[in-house]
Amino acid sequence: MPDRIFNFSPGPGTLPYSVLQEAATDIVNFKNTGIGLIEMSHRSKQFMAVADETEALIRELMAIPQNYKVLFLQGGASSQFFMVPMNLLKSGQKATYLNTGVWAKKAIKEAKLFGDVEVAYSSEELKYTRVPRDDEYSVSADSQYLYFVTNNTIYGTQFPTMPNKDAMLIADMSSDILSRPVDVSKFGLIFAGSQKNMGPAGVTVVIIREDLLDRVAETVPTMLKYKTHAEKDSMFNTPPCFAIYGVGRVMNWLKQMGGTAAIEKINRSKAALLYEAIDRTDFYRGHAEKESRSLMNVTFNLPTPELEAQFIREATAVGLDGLKGHRSVGGCRASIYNAFPQEGVAKLVEFMAEFAKKNG
Repeated sequence: MPDRIFNFSPGPGTLPYSVLQEAATDIVNFKNTGIGLIEMSHRSKQFMAVADETEALIRELMAIPQNYKVLFLQGGASSQFFMVPMNLLKSGQKATYLNTGVWAKKAIKEAKLFGDVEVAYSSEELKYTRVPRDDEYSVSADSQYLYFVTNNTIYGTQFPTMPNKDAMLIADMSSDILSRPVDVSKFGLIFAGSQKNMGPAGVTVVIIREDLLDRVAETVPTMLKYKTHAEKDSMFNTPPCFAIYGVGRVMNWLKQMGGTAAIEKINRSKAALLYEAIDRTDFYRGHAEKESRSLMNVTFNLPTPELEAQFIREATAVGLDGLKGHRSVGGCRASIYNAFPQEGVAKLVEFMAEFAKKNG
């Protein structure tokens, strides 16, 4: 592998190097067909096979039951903030939301356009330093679903286990999908933008239980109905071909790595190494409460904003890139998604020790 920086960016995130090499060839000449992947018809046998393989791999890796559809949509995960209630809520119906960060708050705002939204828990006053335990909120019996964000990239918090409630779960898994095994049968719908843990930017994967497809009102525009895309196998219009291909190659890589159970062990090892470095000294302070810490996005502060800026600048100079925290919270953030190498975490931990020694 040539010299490459370590990309700690929260998204688009780092991709497996083998996938980048494969894509570099296929963009120019896909499987020796004499045509590049990104100029190939989405109706061609070659691309239909790519889409079918990508879906099959996602189904295998997530053990998705047969009564669920896997959709490849456009518009980013943010479009799901309104598509979920638009398709699943009718006027006067209630849905329950957990406010654990910026993306949950945005989803709540959109859902209020379509029904009665009950925010059962919010950690906003705590600066989103934690996610709730099951005993900290309740879900109304007449609520159509419980919506939550499994991993909050900006604040570095993550649900250690999925909510155990007598309610249909709807989850935004954009930043931790496929990082650990999940029981899909507990969910009505799961969605994820691809650019953090699945592949390049451009496609949003939606996993939806088939019986929910018929909930949608006739007044919803054709393109915004899940049913439209389910009936046409995500080919109602030209899909984001390259992004779907990229997701397929990352899924193939993940399968070779041993799947979600194997990658969870690696993710836990990487995160533990980094959190140990943070906890070792008062120089670094983690943003998230320990019980809510994310395995994907590690957020931390230094004693002053000036030191944080210096830390980010010096880290970038030695090939540790993308460590600046989100503008809304400042500080530092190391995003260590599935494809991020253990070696990069070790290099960061080494740099942190040296920086603290010099500036502490």
